Amino acid sequence: MAAEPQAKAIQANLKDLLKYIKKYDEFRRTSEPGIDMVNNLHDKVEAEEKLSAANQAKLFKAYQQVIQDSEKEEEELRKALEKIYQIRRLRNEMRLAARAAGNKENIRRAAHMKMLASSAQTIPLWVGRDGEEPPELCGCIPADSDYIAEPGDMVAALVKSPEDENWILSEVVSYNSVTGKYDVDDIDEEQKDRHTLSKRRIIPLARYKASQEICPEALFDRGTVVMAIYPQTTCFYKGVIKEIPNATTDEYEVLFEDPSYADGYSPPLSVAQRYVIQVPEKKKGKL
Repeated sequence: MAAEPQAKAIQANLKDLLKYIKKYDEFRRTSEPGIDMVNNLHDKVEAEEKLSAANQAKLFKAYQQVIQDSEKEEEELRKALEKIYQIRRLRNEMRLAARAAGNKENIRRAAHMKMLASSAQTIPLWVGRDGEEPPELCGCIPADSDYIAEPGDMVAALVKSPEDENWILSEVVSYNSVTGKYDVDDIDEEQKDRHTLSKRRIIPLARYKASQEICPEALFDRGTVVMAIYPQTTCFYKGVIKEIPNATTDEYEVLFEDPSYADGYSPPLSVAQRYVIQVPEKKKGKL
């Protein structure tokens, strides 16, 4: 019963989402004649091999109409995306509430790895308006120093083991503003350990994917030394960016440091944007 409000809210958001998608499709169909007109005018100009004053005026008017129509489409798409984000947040709240109530998820490792890969692929693509800068946690842009991760957020956490310290994939349980420490759960189903760590031992992961076309500055450059999750594990290891994502569905290609290879690096391995982070700065004193 505790999840009933979220379930009702999800249904309401789904209805709104359908409404915005239908509205977008209506605007899209309305704009098609304007696009055809622009293309026909361009064909006419090319055939005449000159741009007359009359055709220039027609093109200007046609372009104005197409731009207005596309802005209407964009607005409906943004409304639809916001509803999708709200649904994702509500589903996450339901999952956290179920876990708090003692409902444990028992998932086989192979299925768990697949879920983690899907989670990284389906984070939203950041699409800003003209002139808008990408926000923190978009691609490689780190969080501000005063950023506080929320329960359910995915983070890299530096935890101690009997022999060493490792950066592992974890989920935030809570943050204590008095002590300045997080409680995080190891995301590895076989471990399920809970750790209490200072903010300096936590690196929030990207909430948005970056695109070369929209915000190339939010992607790591080739040759950048990074920390990335080694495929089929939940641990971050040092590597070098060999190739950056070309399309929004592409991943980085990373050469991981590996002394078992002659050149000291593994063959290029694909890693999702969300699971590639800056190499943490070493500071004096203990973390």
